[in-house]
Amino acid sequence: MGLSRRRFLGAVGAAGGYGALYTTMMGLGLLAAPRAYAGPPKLPLSGGKGVSVAILGAGVAGLVAAYELRKAGYTVTVLEARSRPGGRAWSIRGGDAVVQTGRPDQTCAWAPGQHAYFNAGPARIPQWHHAVIGYCQELNVPLEVMVNANRGAKLDFAGKVVTERQAVDDTRGAFTELLAKAVDKGALDQELTGLDKQMLLGYLSAYGDLSKGYRYDGSTRAGFAAAPGGYDHPPKAGPPLRMADMMSSRFWGASLVFEEIIDFQATMLQPVGGMDRIAHALYERVKPAVKFGAVVKGLRKTAKGVRIVYADAAGERALEADYCVCTLPLPVLAKIPSDFTPRVKQAIAAAEYHPGTKVAWESRRFWEQDDFQYGGLAWTDEANELVWYPSGGFGEKTGVLVGAYSIGFSGPDGPAKYAAMSFEERFAVSRRVIDKFHPGKGGELTKPVTVSWGQTPFSEGVAVNWSEAQRATDYAVLCKPDGPFYFAGEHMSYINAWQEGAALSAHEALKLIQARVSAA
Repeated sequence: MGLSRRRFLGAVGAAGGYGALYTTMMGLGLLAAPRAYAGPPKLPLSGGKGVSVAILGAGVAGLVAAYELRKAGYTVTVLEARSRPGGRAWSIRGGDAVVQTGRPDQTCAWAPGQHAYFNAGPARIPQWHHAVIGYCQELNVPLEVMVNANRGAKLDFAGKVVTERQAVDDTRGAFTELLAKAVDKGALDQELTGLDKQMLLGYLSAYGDLSKGYRYDGSTRAGFAAAPGGYDHPPKAGPPLRMADMMSSRFWGASLVFEEIIDFQATMLQPVGGMDRIAHALYERVKPAVKFGAVVKGLRKTAKGVRIVYADAAGERALEADYCVCTLPLPVLAKIPSDFTPRVKQAIAAAEYHPGTKVAWESRRFWEQDDFQYGGLAWTDEANELVWYPSGGFGEKTGVLVGAYSIGFSGPDGPAKYAAMSFEERFAVSRRVIDKFHPGKGGELTKPVTVSWGQTPFSEGVAVNWSEAQRATDYAVLCKPDGPFYFAGEHMSYINAWQEGAALSAHEALKLIQARVSAA
């Protein structure tokens, strides 16, 4: 009996966890790969003169829509419930209030500084995200390298702590040994000529750092048992991890395949001073059009366009416009009374969002000063999932260390479990894991702040999670306007959870509006 795709993916997930499953699905074409970027929509100058557009939400999608529409002469009004731009592109600094639904309010108490910030939402930009990078160039937002991977960072799985370099190189060595021995014993003779066989064996020996007999006996690539030094101090490799270690750790979750996913390949970038610098740069270009503290209460179609009822500090108001670009997260939109068609309402209500949770600390930069580790991610199978080291401020005395990013890297159950914990429980897990990676240093962590996006007002989740079936049904419904209402946001893209998806979805909505205006 043949192995079905479903059974094959199940076996991959059981052996290698969520990360291996994600990469395999990408390879099978079940997840979207990047496409060429054609630039923002070329809306004709003054093409929108006399046409008004209401934009709901001043996140990246809403700000991009406002920026491009205003350049083309449209009259734009942006309604934002928060007191700041950016939506989920939120960077927290000393003095900022952090409000979570059903949880105690927090105030960040960190000392000020260029690198004293916490990206509670997006925190990296892949170099193929050309739309976001293009806006950074256009709006003069300086970028710097974001260190996404560090072979010196630690992995904590199945009760065993190893360095990433040891996990990566010992796994490669073990797999290469198996393949080389199979080739040497003729297992692939039907596929290989004699010369090809020798060439492949030569490559595998170099690729896996194999010894005589195609054995993997360890490698200095995986670290040193004795570091090289002056005079009579040659390097010595340590004993390698064995297949049993790899199997018990489920091959370290997503960590070993993370850099193979195109969104996480070097070189990664970040704005200098915090991810919200992009949203603020867009906001400065559309500032007169934005109303903060405007909570949408009702959405209606009219004979001429749309009527938006909203509440602000002065009471309830109404805004009328020819069109509306709605970028509100779908769990928020589902609770707002509207006259959307029943099928559109059904699609909105069907969306499920990840609950992602982060924790950040202020601390002496012991990871650099004592352990000589600069940037990168450390991974664990505990509920906090990640420790994320800062990529800026090297050499400064203190820094902000992200001690948790729980979004499902190690499996589907961790994020809900971590989000349900009290703040003190989240902090305790994060501190314990950091102390595993840097023994004796967990006590230096101070002034923690935590954000869970499922508990964040006006977001109610970190990103949408469309199923394959929903892409052809609910998602497809929302890709079409409902009368004068157009939908945008990361949820209206194949690049979910990324600012790139938000920007590109805004571009698509604007092209539809422009086509309708031109045809009128």
